[in-house]
Amino acid sequence: MRLAETYGSATLEDIEAALDGGKLVLYSTGRPPSADHAITRSEALATFAFASPAFGPDPEGGEGFVTPLFVESSVTATAIGTPGWARAYKADGSVVVDFSVGPGVTEIKLASVSATTGFPVTITSFKFLPAETIEWAKTEYGHVYVTNLQDAHRKMSMRG
Repeated sequence: MRLAETYGSATLEDIEAALDGGKLVLYSTGRPPSADHAITRSEALATFAFASPAFGPDPEGGEGFVTPLFVESSVTATAIGTPGWARAYKADGSVVVDFSVGPGVTEIKLASVSATTGFPVTITSFKFLPAETIEWAKTEYGHVYVTNLQDAHRKMSMRG
C-alpha cells in the first residue's frame, strides 16, 4: 500500500475511517510511484463506492485481511484491461492510498484477472499490507525508485 503524504502517519483505523463514503477505482497497469502522483499511464476499469462505514469487522484470524463494505458487491467494468492497482479516495475526492491488485502478493484480489466493458468486476479478498517506502535516485538511465517490498518483480522500477 502506498499512502498519500497526508496519511503517512495514519493508523489502519484512520485509513478505514477516511474511506467512509469514498470510492475505490481499479486501474490498468502503470501504477504511479506514489499516491501523490497524477495518474498518467493507466485507464480506470471499474469504480466501487464505499459504504459508510467503509469496513466491517475484521475476519477471525485476519492477518491483515479486512472486510470492505461497498454499496454494490460487484460493479460493471467501464473499460477493457488488466487491473494492476487501485486508488482509494475520500468522499471529498482527495486521495488516501494506492493498493496493488491482482494475483500473487497483492492487497486486492479479484474474481477475474481481467476486466471487460459491461461485465461484472468482483473483489474476492482485501488485505492491508505494510506501507511501502520508496527511495529515489537519479542515474544515467533515468529516475529509479526502489521499494521495501520483498517481491523481486516489484522491487525496482526505472523511468526515463
